[in-house]
Amino acid sequence: MRMYDIIEKKKLGMVLSEDEIKYFVNGYTEGKIPDYQVSALLMAIYFKGMNEKETSVLTLAMAKSGEMLDLSDIDGIKVDKHSTGGVGDKTTLVIAPMVAALGIPVAKMSGRGLGHTGGTIDKLEAFDGFSTKVEKDTFVNNVNKIKIAIAGQTANLAPADKKLYALRDVTATVDNISLIASSIMSKKIASGANAIVLDVKTGSGAFMKKEEDAFELAKEMVNIGTGLDRDVAAIISDMDQPLGRAVGNSLEVIEAIETLRGNGPKDLLELCLTLGSFMVKAAGKTKTAEEGRKLLEQTISSGSAIEKLKELVRAQGGNEEFVDNTDLFKKASITEPIKADKSGYVSHIEANEIGVASMILGGGRETKESIIDLSVGIVIEKKVGDKVSEGDILAYIHGNDQQKIKLAKEKALTAYEFSDGKPKETKFIKGIITKDGIITS
Repeated sequence: MRMYDIIEKKKLGMVLSEDEIKYFVNGYTEGKIPDYQVSALLMAIYFKGMNEKETSVLTLAMAKSGEMLDLSDIDGIKVDKHSTGGVGDKTTLVIAPMVAALGIPVAKMSGRGLGHTGGTIDKLEAFDGFSTKVEKDTFVNNVNKIKIAIAGQTANLAPADKKLYALRDVTATVDNISLIASSIMSKKIASGANAIVLDVKTGSGAFMKKEEDAFELAKEMVNIGTGLDRDVAAIISDMDQPLGRAVGNSLEVIEAIETLRGNGPKDLLELCLTLGSFMVKAAGKTKTAEEGRKLLEQTISSGSAIEKLKELVRAQGGNEEFVDNTDLFKKASITEPIKADKSGYVSHIEANEIGVASMILGGGRETKESIIDLSVGIVIEKKVGDKVSEGDILAYIHGNDQQKIKLAKEKALTAYEFSDGKPKETKFIKGIITKDGIITS
């Protein structure tokens, strides 16, 4: 078998065999096939596409290129959740304790963030002493005992995807549905879950800017998971403005805690209840997602969800007192308001610009080597549809460097757009896709 022939075959729009896909994935991972040949194949795939079978084979080959986590020692159906990313996305911090409070095992591998804010792992480290470096035996024991553990991804999880993504990033082949879907799902398959619930964002602050592209990606991932005997559902949600009000690591953790107490933003709670309800259903706890939603609401009203968060923090070495007293979290030394320069209704908030403003403050990573300042960020006071007068406070900047604050304020203010009349309300949950098709939209 020659790489040249595989490139030629895909260049002509032909379907690659299972052996051919495995050959190039394994050969590239092991360093036997050079970058320039894989780059050529990626570009051929970009233009000619891959069918459902090819995409499924590629996903599994990447998943099997490294460690495949065995979670069979954990009792019950293991349900994982993944978000395609966005600004102010702290859903795992809310969903995981709610679902675990119902006795459903949440064994989650999460990553660090590269971009606007940190990932789930970075945010959890805002709890003093919290460790995401958990040995497998401890991880399994924690899930069996308290039904929840969240750890950093092993370095050997889907190494083929890491190599291929790095190459795609420098060869303009990132934005291909098959390549995106296989990249995401390879890591989820390797993580060992029986069922997967996907939060696919769409809008200005999302990777998939167009709603139709988000639906296409969601369908592709559901098909891949179904073909690999996983129970998969995908929720398409709006990211045309930041999720919730807090953007920044400690600030987002505090907002997640408030949400678990029943005092969180409506959009964040709605998304968490929707995603979580399908996790509850997939775990076999209820027959319908609607029943799952009611059970999740009860974990908030009863206080069992917030108690489960405390158990998680305590089990992984963190100071659980932070949950009861959020003043213990590191706070930025300077807080400054961003004021409206005109009157009207907020018609749009460019989520990506808010994210960039947070990164300017030090809340995110521009490179893997960047050190995150967990205390900084932005708290939004006015969202789309709110009426404002000139001089009203749109948001607060939390920072530790006056020059960075100045730049971040300028960037954040450009994110706001205004109209004379109240903008038309749009759907927050755009649609839900399961193996049976679109069940709501």
